[in-house]
Amino acid sequence: MNTPLVDARPRPAQCTNTLTGAIRRAIALCARVPHDFIALLARFSIAAVFWKSGQTKVEGLAIDLIDGTFSVGIPRLADSAVALFADEYRLPLLPPEIAAPMAAFAEHLFPLLLLLGLATRFSALALLGMTAVIQLFVYPGAYPTHGVWAAVLLYLVAQGPGAISIDRWIAARCR
Repeated sequence: MNTPLVDARPRPAQCTNTLTGAIRRAIALCARVPHDFIALLARFSIAAVFWKSGQTKVEGLAIDLIDGTFSVGIPRLADSAVALFADEYRLPLLPPEIAAPMAAFAEHLFPLLLLLGLATRFSALALLGMTAVIQLFVYPGAYPTHGVWAAVLLYLVAQGPGAISIDRWIAARCR
């Protein structure tokens, strides 16, 4: 039986030590981005998306999280919100008169909780459910946008709100 002493298979080209070292240093630098920073950015960013959507459904409450402007009156559901749910969104199983106020409430409550870092995982999960409904029943062609929302919300569900949050403060107090 003839068995070769040397493996004759072709081998991939080896990276140079300089290139390998540079890649390792770049990866190590990227790995140093703290979770607390990512979570805070994720909370504020996704909260703004849903808050702005909620603002289109109400009258009398105008708070712009980005500009820092606000005017507060007695908030009420905008007539256009029910029409939007009746004419464009057309959700199955929920009449527009119920779906519109539920969405307006959720798009204000859960972003506010995310901003505070209170019940963060629950709030992110609720908004993830809302995102799934929007993707499946309202705008099925908008999967690139909804995929980004889902990724941010799943990150918050899986990793939590970070250090700058009421959730973290409560957890520290309960230890």
